[in-house]
Amino acid sequence: MKERVRARYTLEFKQEAVRLVRGGQSTSLVARSLGFSSQSVDSWLRVEASGRLRESTAKLINADQIEIARLRAELAKATMELDIFKKSHGVFREGLAVKYAFIERHKNQLAIVAQ
Repeated sequence: MKERVRARYTLEFKQEAVRLVRGGQSTSLVARSLGFSSQSVDSWLRVEASGRLRESTAKLINADQIEIARLRAELAKATMELDIFKKSHGVFREGLAVKYAFIERHKNQLAIVAQ
């Protein structure tokens, strides 16, 4: 049986994931687009909130992997934004009640941020 190697991420990578979530993206979307579990992002958010987010001393990922992860996150965000328009089918041209009903139905599927 092959031993599973635990991945270690750079401080910048963790901070970028935290920044994406703080910027309005959902934890699950960020985790999925960057290729790790949402529990990792939740953990990094808690550690960052306590002011203890720092570099790990174990094996780190390289700069190319960070860039790939960033591009995946960017693509996931663009895809999500496109999906909003595909799913709306002109709902946003309707009255307020219809708009808010659409948002309520899709709030768990899409990252919806109050502006």
